[in-house]
Amino acid sequence: MATKKNTSAAMVIIAFAIVYLVWGSTYFFIQQAIQHIPALLMGFFRFTTAGLLLLVWCAIKGENIWQWNQIKHAAIGGILMLFVGNGAVIWAEQTLPSSLVAVLVSAAPLWFVLLDKQKWNVNFKSRETVIGIIIGFIGIVMLFSESIGTALSANTGLFQIISLILLIIGSISWSGGSLYAKYKSTGSTTVNTAWQMFAAGIVFLPGSFLTHELNDFHWQAVTAGSWMSLAYLILFGSLAAYSAYVWLLQVRPATQVSTYAYVNPVVAVLLGVFFAGEKLNVLQLAGLAIILLSVLLINISKYRKQQKAQTNTSAKKMAA
Repeated sequence: MATKKNTSAAMVIIAFAIVYLVWGSTYFFIQQAIQHIPALLMGFFRFTTAGLLLLVWCAIKGENIWQWNQIKHAAIGGILMLFVGNGAVIWAEQTLPSSLVAVLVSAAPLWFVLLDKQKWNVNFKSRETVIGIIIGFIGIVMLFSESIGTALSANTGLFQIISLILLIIGSISWSGGSLYAKYKSTGSTTVNTAWQMFAAGIVFLPGSFLTHELNDFHWQAVTAGSWMSLAYLILFGSLAAYSAYVWLLQVRPATQVSTYAYVNPVVAVLLGVFFAGEKLNVLQLAGLAIILLSVLLINISKYRKQQKAQTNTSAKKMAA
């Protein structure tokens, strides 16, 4: 497993770029996939397939994939993150606008700070981190203000209210599961990632049966677009981006990694501008600028802390 001492800066940058860019596009592909594939069944296909592929890859490389303690912790973290956290997003996108989903999901950095008890002393003393997280969420609200207003002014039924509650629970669960994986995981990060995805994928199947999704599901009715969207989610959303995310949790502070939740909606909006001809108003542009400023503040805070730690380590070695 990589450590903070031997981690390449280039690898960290590449991993952040993958998480930022790829996950920014998954809101769109989830909506495309669940148009013809039931939501929980889609989660089952996505994560079990990705988990199995990664387990096979680990076995080919000669890694030990059958350590029970490792599997147990990976399964708990995976279920919290992918079944509860990502499952809430998949479920909510059936009835809620993706903009509203993005806003509620973007509360993740707030939950990271509140739940990461081991780092309370560090995070709450860092003005850049606290200010960055707060203004980042404000920027998200500004970015999607028009869509939020439209969504909230519409008639909200019981199903939509349940989806909103599930999204909040899912955001908390994702943050808690991420921290659990960060502090409890042992052994190979790749093996952990594989078991996280596979365990979560398996749990999606009983959920699909309990909600009777298969009653109205017809394989022949699934379009090529939905299958291609599912393939994108497996290969890029899970194997590439989720693997990068789990690795980053091991080598970088959790609050810094959580900035993906602010950048992903920005990427989603920019994709709409460049490829779908969507327009941005002044308030949305201001929101984009504020979000980028918040991410910069958080990263500066963590960089300063890292440099201070390295300086202190060097000073101790010289003194010795």
